[in-house]
Amino acid sequence: MSEQSRGHVPDRRRRTFWFDPRFVIGLVLVASSVVGVVAVIGANDSSVSVLATQGAVVPGETLRSDDLRTVQVRVGGAQELYLVPDDLPAQGVLVTRAVAAGELLPRSAVGSAEAVDVTTVVLQLTSRLPESVNEGGRLDIWAARTSGSGEFEAPVVIVPAATVVRLIVEDAVMGSSSGPLVEVLIPRSAVASVLESVANGSALSAIPVDLPVQE
Repeated sequence: MSEQSRGHVPDRRRRTFWFDPRFVIGLVLVASSVVGVVAVIGANDSSVSVLATQGAVVPGETLRSDDLRTVQVRVGGAQELYLVPDDLPAQGVLVTRAVAAGELLPRSAVGSAEAVDVTTVVLQLTSRLPESVNEGGRLDIWAARTSGSGEFEAPVVIVPAATVVRLIVEDAVMGSSSGPLVEVLIPRSAVASVLESVANGSALSAIPVDLPVQE
């Protein structure tokens, strides 16, 4: 005889769903932490591609892709201040002021040929240059006119803040010269006075504009 025929009904317990508010709060906290971490990582990874120089650059130089490298940097809202790869034309850009080696290339440091009214000259100096002077540095060019009998007048500045293009190492043939040779970038308006000083045998000296601070 079956259990139903005996009048016995089996014990069927209802399953109830257990709900704990603390469980929901925990899920919310975990989700918030994940979102926060993702936001932080995203903010830290907001780097942009900008152009940097391979070596020191002086005004008047034309920079092309081979002269530059692309670097990933985080510059915040200042990315508009620097040149990016898409801004570099095939013919390159003309530099209007000195840029150090490895420096990010500022938009303010490039322009058209009309913006650079300078030229280079090689000068024979009568005195040695400090070891701190290198390419891209700035020199005040002084000239002392000869007054005869090996005497010179008081020196005056004929070119302020000329940019050093290169320091020329003399060979054995030129070793008897009185001082170093330096190629500098000067305004075209100063060319006449420089050539006059050279033609008149004036003593030329160069003094660094940006001297290192002694601590």
